Amino acid sequence: MNDNQLLTIAVKAADDKRAEDIVALNMKGISLIADYFIICHGNSDKQVQAIAREIKEKAVENHYDVKRMEGFDEAKWILIDLGDVVAHVFHRDERSYYNLERLWGDAPTLNIQSELS
Repeated sequence: MNDNQLLTIAVKAADDKRAEDIVALNMKGISLIADYFIICHGNSDKQVQAIAREIKEKAVENHYDVKRMEGFDEAKWILIDLGDVVAHVFHRDERSYYNLERLWGDAPTLNIQSELS
């Protein structure tokens, strides 16, 4: 499997748990951390945790390693490191505060609408 398949798996997993405003950024040539970032948010601590848990479970089911998950207990900003794909799952209020889309504004946004239900 390749990075695009992992990206699709993670986006669909977030969408399955009703993540809002899912954005995928192409970080190739911009960040040494990952090739893709996924940014989304939930409206409650429980939803944020459910989104992160689903992304992790779907990655594992498809034989991808989850290198690290940070922030799960606090459920304000959960980072899921899947290697070449890093998912940022925010609580709604935290997302607007950190505004990663602006921070990484030079990264192209990928069209993921076909992946969303």
